[in-house]
Amino acid sequence: MRVAYKNFTGGEVTPTLSARYDLGRYANSLKIMENFLPNLHGDAYRRPGTYFLENLGEDCVLLPFSFNAEAGQNFALAFGEKSLRIVNVNGYVVAEAMESPYALAGVPEISYAQVGDVVYLAHKDYALHKVVRTGSAPAYAWSIGTVALNTSLAAPAAPTAAWQGGGGSYTLRYKVSAVDADGKESLPSAVGSTASGKYPTDWTEGNHCVLSWQAVEGAAEYNIYRESAGYYGFIGIAQGTSFDDQNYEADIADTPKEDWDPFADGNNPGTVTFHQQRMVLAGTRNSPQSFYMSRTGDFENFRKSRPLQDDDPVEYQLASGTVDGIVWASSFGDLLLGTASAEYKATGDNGAITAKNCTITAQSYWGSAKIAPIIIGNSVMHCQRHGSRVRDLYYSLEKDGYAGNDLSVLAPHLFDGHTIRQWAFQQTPGSVLWVVRDDGVLLALTYMKEQDIWGWSRQITDGRVRSVAALSGENADELLLVVERSVDGARKYYLERLMPRWEQNDDIRDAFFVDCGLTGVFEDGVESVGGLSHLEGRTVHALLDGSPVEGLEVRDGAVALPYAARTVSIGLPYASTLCPQCVEADTQTGSTLGMKRGYGQCAVRLFRSVGGKFGTDRKTLYNFPFVPARWGEPCEPFSGDVRCSAGGGQDPDTSFYIVQDRPLPMQVAAIVVSVDFGQQG
Repeated sequence: MRVAYKNFTGGEVTPTLSARYDLGRYANSLKIMENFLPNLHGDAYRRPGTYFLENLGEDCVLLPFSFNAEAGQNFALAFGEKSLRIVNVNGYVVAEAMESPYALAGVPEISYAQVGDVVYLAHKDYALHKVVRTGSAPAYAWSIGTVALNTSLAAPAAPTAAWQGGGGSYTLRYKVSAVDADGKESLPSAVGSTASGKYPTDWTEGNHCVLSWQAVEGAAEYNIYRESAGYYGFIGIAQGTSFDDQNYEADIADTPKEDWDPFADGNNPGTVTFHQQRMVLAGTRNSPQSFYMSRTGDFENFRKSRPLQDDDPVEYQLASGTVDGIVWASSFGDLLLGTASAEYKATGDNGAITAKNCTITAQSYWGSAKIAPIIIGNSVMHCQRHGSRVRDLYYSLEKDGYAGNDLSVLAPHLFDGHTIRQWAFQQTPGSVLWVVRDDGVLLALTYMKEQDIWGWSRQITDGRVRSVAALSGENADELLLVVERSVDGARKYYLERLMPRWEQNDDIRDAFFVDCGLTGVFEDGVESVGGLSHLEGRTVHALLDGSPVEGLEVRDGAVALPYAARTVSIGLPYASTLCPQCVEADTQTGSTLGMKRGYGQCAVRLFRSVGGKFGTDRKTLYNFPFVPARWGEPCEPFSGDVRCSAGGGQDPDTSFYIVQDRPLPMQVAAIVVSVDFGQQG
């Protein structure tokens, strides 16, 4: 039987599916996919290496800071143990640590949301904080501090009211508020009154009331309110410190604001996002099922009007059978809310949520873990309750609501016994969700909902990945990683960057397939390369002018090269492995399950690849026959079919492996195997 594996988008699946060749995804899935990634076209390409940026000195968690899509406007907040540093794809931006209130253990539970130069940070154990960037490039200033809600100019003192135009016995009452240049209004003054006025409907010609008050520093204008039916309604604006009330009608639909802070006395919110020009804070310590929305367009203002107006702050509580707190919120057309028991949609008339109008409906009952959701295209990715499954959530026209799938259902072996620590989405290249597992293993989900593509792979490195963040770069998204490595007998925490994918026009001399590595171009050629103290005592691999060299040792921060080279890449080696599913089928004589089989002549279709190994036993591998065109020059990338004889005996579990463990590129378009079935096992 001759079988072609030509689509690897199913990724690695659990071994318990080895007999399910009836599944549609069986032919697209693999037994092993390590340090390879499924391409959206179906082929598999080798993961690039990681470039060493900084020795962080401590374990850190990265949170992205993206002002806009321009590469120079993207940073990451590196939170350590009560410390904060600013980094980007080149390393430190602010190397000196700022003091942070957060203990490292609690940082992964921080919910964050950004608007402009401000990132808001919510955590139940801490008051609401924000990281602020001020100034201009390149001399930006960064700060972190507590959010002071409902701040404004000071309220004016009580105004003086003087009735003019004949006596009366009705008491006129007024309040005045100060407004700054940005339109932010203060609390109202105390009441200023005159007991010798007339009821407004009784005013005659010549009747008026003159108000005056002391100036408030920073005020651009003042709003004046007069009592009517128990409310203080707006009657006018003054540029100076006096106002002449000519019996203007009091608009009781526009009243002075009253202070309201639902987060006082340690009732800290655990979740933050933005929706419909409001800041949304949810899952507080004392009211875990409630969510709150700020005034429209004024994110730190929770002052209310009396009576309530459409732009006033919002307070709603989820009504459910269990008291499960809100663990995430996301603006996705509707406001989506996740709790440990269900996922909800909050909306209002014509879609707008107001203080007087909000409808909350459950969308699913899977439950969510406290990991920030990620929006990918038309889907919201969230982590299922207990933190060990990944689900998507998308609008379904048939349901007229939100539906979703368990994207880890075919690969439970990657999640069982583990939890997800953090994740980040790299839109280009490849549409990949990078997932950090609690044991430091990095998983990758290639995902494109509209093409029904989703496949997992394991990205193994010599160390433990602690955190990831995706930042917008010049031509693609850049992935930053915090990696724990053992160097010279000590535990180190390094900031590294995933190198760009090796493209079809790149020179073999520029390939970078080592981890925690460095690269350099030396015009005159060098026989020793320094600057490698971060890998002291480690055995490294190198690519010298396009040719691989293995087994070099770092001593005193340097490596001696076997010959002079101009283009050098040096770092820790890693192996990339592909192993497709066993060939199974229903034949005229029955199923092939359990039958012994051996591989005859096989072919691997490669695209711009160099080197690699193959075999039916992972421990016994043979080199693909790559040789340079000229002695002393590197092998040039090859595209086409490489034929090989897999060898090995017959066994019911015989598999075909492709491995690349040298610092060279590999991209597999197809694997064609000839299988000879023997007797039953």
